[in-house]
Amino acid sequence: MTLPLILAGVIAFGITMYVLLDGFDLGVGILFSFVRNEPDRDLMMHSVAPIWDGNETWLVLGGAVLFGAFPAAYAALLPALYLPIIIMLIALIFRGVAFEFRFKSERRWIWNLSFTLGSTLAAFCQGLILGAYIQGFRYANGQYIGGTFEWLSAFSIMTGVAVVCAYALLGACWLVIKTEGALHETMRSTALKLLWVVLGFIMMVSIWTPLSQSAISQRWFSWPNFLYLSPIPLLTALTAAGLYYTLRGDRDHGPFVLCVMLYVLTLGGLAISLWPYIVPRAYSLWEMASPQASLEFVLVGVAVTVPVILIYTAHAYYVFRGKVTHTQGYH
Repeated sequence: MTLPLILAGVIAFGITMYVLLDGFDLGVGILFSFVRNEPDRDLMMHSVAPIWDGNETWLVLGGAVLFGAFPAAYAALLPALYLPIIIMLIALIFRGVAFEFRFKSERRWIWNLSFTLGSTLAAFCQGLILGAYIQGFRYANGQYIGGTFEWLSAFSIMTGVAVVCAYALLGACWLVIKTEGALHETMRSTALKLLWVVLGFIMMVSIWTPLSQSAISQRWFSWPNFLYLSPIPLLTALTAAGLYYTLRGDRDHGPFVLCVMLYVLTLGGLAISLWPYIVPRAYSLWEMASPQASLEFVLVGVAVTVPVILIYTAHAYYVFRGKVTHTQGYH
């Protein structure tokens, strides 16, 4: 009973780290097209170039643990999500190629477009996957029986746009830390505007989800669950208020920290809504778990790799701390 819970926690941790870390560099790419000044675009790319590929390690970790610890869930989820996952991976490839070619090409507009579209499309596909996952899929005897485009709905499109805006806000808060001057002030102003958009999407998801799924409504609004879970929306509101006031102030790190807290709270709310299912409304963690020996093998691997990734990530962020400049960057 314990090992599936621990490894599900590792998957949740990996996904959270990916959303927060790769989320802000995808956000920088989303904002890229709204900045017309090429030197400022250079600064934006310099701010994430040394760390973007390390951020994606968390996505690989989550997928690998899912495959090793919950192979039945892996086999059940992928047929339902093949198309948006493939499109997301292609978009991430285009974005990665842009890092290598933009500073070497005479026709930068091609790689500017690749960086922007790759980042935006990858974020949108992740939102589509999230929306489809929340809604759930149709299964019979452990096999997916839905259609090729069952993941596409009004709700998943809404969550796709929401994730694009959420990553853009995170990217703007990151650039508040990493830049100075006019670009710094532009990103602070942009983050203030995006904050209202993101809060609107959080409210939409919070209302739409329980209205469309009675099980989630029962989880949140039945007594005494309502009392026990009420701190989460209250903390979310307080965090959003704090983010608003720090963006209006002159602190550089505060907006990013509070934005991270806001997203952790929303992901926590999502986990509460879906618990204990790993395949929503179909199969629980324990139904999809590997045999005991396999779980122990995966746990040993996780115990070795996760600390290494954490140490590497912390070291990379420490080495490349501080403001970016035009004279120091990725070439």
